[in-house]
Amino acid sequence: MPQLNPSPWFLILLFSWMIFLLIIPSKVLKHVFPNEPEVLNAKDSKPEPWNWPWH
Repeated sequence: MPQLNPSPWFLILLFSWMIFLLIIPSKVLKHVFPNEPEVLNAKDSKPEPWNWPWH
């Protein structure tokens, strides 16, 4: 049975994992934004209590 012969399938598995582990992470990490976004108008305000009409 030829499907039990591991020689061609092992190379395919090995090359596909090499692509997943070596090439794809470098391409994905290029698109990651390097800096954290900053809030320009940040105010420390106290929250106002809600006015519940049924109280």
